[in-house]
Amino acid sequence: MTDAIPTRLNLALVAGSTAGCGALLWGASHAVAAWQIALCALLFSFLNNTVFSLTHEAVHGVLHPDPTLNRWLGRWTAAFFPTGFGLQRALHLGHHRRNRSPVERFDYIGPDDSPVMKVVQWYGLLLGFFWVLSPITNAALALAPGLLERAANGLAAQTSGPAMMEGVEEADRRLLRWESAGMFLVQGLLFWALDGSWIGWAACYGAFALNWCSLQYADHAWSPLDVKEGAWNLRVSPPVQWLFLNYHLHLVHHRHPRLPWIHLPAHVRPEDPRPSFLAIYARMWLGPRRLPSRP
Repeated sequence: MTDAIPTRLNLALVAGSTAGCGALLWGASHAVAAWQIALCALLFSFLNNTVFSLTHEAVHGVLHPDPTLNRWLGRWTAAFFPTGFGLQRALHLGHHRRNRSPVERFDYIGPDDSPVMKVVQWYGLLLGFFWVLSPITNAALALAPGLLERAANGLAAQTSGPAMMEGVEEADRRLLRWESAGMFLVQGLLFWALDGSWIGWAACYGAFALNWCSLQYADHAWSPLDVKEGAWNLRVSPPVQWLFLNYHLHLVHHRHPRLPWIHLPAHVRPEDPRPSFLAIYARMWLGPRRLPSRP
């Protein structure tokens, strides 16, 4: 299913959100009081989720109707995550193929799973470590792709590491390396141009990591174990839903991956459950559950 891409609105959002993120990085780097740094970091944590949502649109080819411009816009927005666009695309499209499969069933402890590994994965996700893996993975891809492959394949079977590498192996590895290297170049140029400070940068990206990770499994946790139906349309306040470009309507997205963000609300079914994001998120802190006998 495809509906019209809001091209002009998307371009305005790319320009405005990335400029705003740059301004907040500058503000956090030049603030003189701790509360000013904290305020910039808090605002950055939400606005950079707008940027990530635009990258997500580009991954599915619906940020701009021109494929070449769509990819370049995706490269630009991905650099604010930061990640390489091609790597993000390979991993995310793989997620759509593996959704709620055993390697992505983080919320349940199966009979063959290590409970310790599950708990480490779960709280690592909630505490932002999932985001930390992004720059590490991109650095390994840019500098030592063989090392990345060996590390992924050496992970335990219940992690998604080996499965994620399938998408990477299917892509143009040289292009992925250049895009990951280009992401670090963009970040370096931003840091130089904005006269950044390590404290300001760390505060903004630390807050973003926690905010971004809070949603990255809440939209799937304890949903049906089905590749398309295994997601939620979460209830959040209208300003948050708009800032995240309807990303919380994740069940609609999994049903129609190429549906532009602006059309997602129109495709929510009346019978779809609408759990509260805060309720799911609060339950997540209690840890993963045992897999029921009849999931």
